[in-house]
Amino acid sequence: MHYLYILASKRNGTLYVGTTSNLLLRTKQHRVKKTNSFTARYRIHLLVYYELIASVSEALKREKQIKKWKRAWKLELIEKRNPNWEDLYNSLL
Repeated sequence: MHYLYILASKRNGTLYVGTTSNLLLRTKQHRVKKTNSFTARYRIHLLVYYELIASVSEALKREKQIKKWKRAWKLELIEKRNPNWEDLYNSLL
């Protein structure tokens, strides 16, 4: 199983879309901010959305699809499942 996930800097802030096979570990890596990565530079650390997807190829396809979306569509996707923009990281523990 693989995950499509969206991280945010804050509500309606900068977004990051990615895929992983280990959502807990990958989210933790983004939070550590050891490198000069995009997520570290813009303080993107809140897990605000994720989907469980059966295969890596489908997860990558979904990632590319969402990255092409307008920002408003991404915000709508997040708010349908997470209207309060809660950090979902703790729910994974």
